[in-house]
Amino acid sequence: MSEAYIVDALRTPVGRRNGALAQVHSADMAAVPLAAIFDRVAIDTAEYDEIILGCIDQIGPQSFDIARTAWLAAGGSEAVPGTTIDRQCGSGQQAVHYAAQAVKSGTSDLVIAGGVQNMSTIPIGTANTIMKDQGYPTPFAGSKGWADRYGDQRISQFVGAEMMANRWGITREQAEAFAAESHRRALAAQESGFFAEEIMPLGGLRDDEGPRTPNRAKMRELPTLQPLGIHTAATASQISDAAAVLAIASERAVKEFGLVPRARIHHISARADDPVMMLSAPIRATRYALERTGMDIDDFDAIEINEAFASVVLAWEKELRPDMAKVNIHGGAIALGHPIGATGARLMTTLLHTLEDNGGRFGLQTMCEGGGQANVTIIERLDS
Repeated sequence: MSEAYIVDALRTPVGRRNGALAQVHSADMAAVPLAAIFDRVAIDTAEYDEIILGCIDQIGPQSFDIARTAWLAAGGSEAVPGTTIDRQCGSGQQAVHYAAQAVKSGTSDLVIAGGVQNMSTIPIGTANTIMKDQGYPTPFAGSKGWADRYGDQRISQFVGAEMMANRWGITREQAEAFAAESHRRALAAQESGFFAEEIMPLGGLRDDEGPRTPNRAKMRELPTLQPLGIHTAATASQISDAAAVLAIASERAVKEFGLVPRARIHHISARADDPVMMLSAPIRATRYALERTGMDIDDFDAIEINEAFASVVLAWEKELRPDMAKVNIHGGAIALGHPIGATGARLMTTLLHTLEDNGGRFGLQTMCEGGGQANVTIIERLDS
């Protein structure tokens, strides 16, 4: 079985809802880091086997296979096909997994994987509600099998976040402290210039728009997102716009085109959990990945876990007991934003650059996903 290598990874800045990137077409958004990778890898784009992008709410400007549209918008060869996938919040990470599987199996040698999402143009959940007037108020309405198993329980990330807070005994104070630290780390990363190597400017924007100086007093005044809940807008991920892409290559492609691999994809897997609680699967998925690889949580020099809500990471922390100084070192989605289809690739891009920055060897990435799912990717940085 061939190895799968990451040879490049770039992203756009993450724009805030209705911010600097709100009017950028999703295809043009993805085309910016994609075109930059074309230039940096410097081979004929016809040599690529495929582009796979994650994107949810695939309607309007994100419909008709946005991966293919973005490829063409970036100037890629018309000979290369595209595939767009929906793994909810993990779509961009799953795109990397599919690319790695194709390369490892020998069916492909060079694949672009990533994700794109413009949540300003197409609000989150639009694909879930667009059929409401046709008698489908939710994606589950009308399914006898679903109703027999789960009844009419409300399926909501907000409900799931509070279920996790209740189950793991997480308080509002703990969630707000975590959120404040996410902003502090993100601002420190911006001030140090850490993100400069991974971000391709777009729409006059050079830096992520989300991070801001946390104000704990104002946090305490915010209303909760659910009655009697602990989460507020300050302890949830930000609605955002962005794209991120990675070039995944086989050993053959590395040799043939003289590429310099920056990391090896050491492990890919995914597991799932309660679809009603929805957000708890990173716990099971991380344990599964550790069991499959024989690794320990302390073996990682950097970890990225998506900050969908503070309770997701804090519950995962209670179960896995990682060194939190290695987790989301440069902030997470609470500060940087969560452009859903792109976040998995954004995290992977930051994870790679973090390992290169701190000289670490192994990095782990996981994130919760709609349907109660979670991906785990382990990468190994390589000396160039």
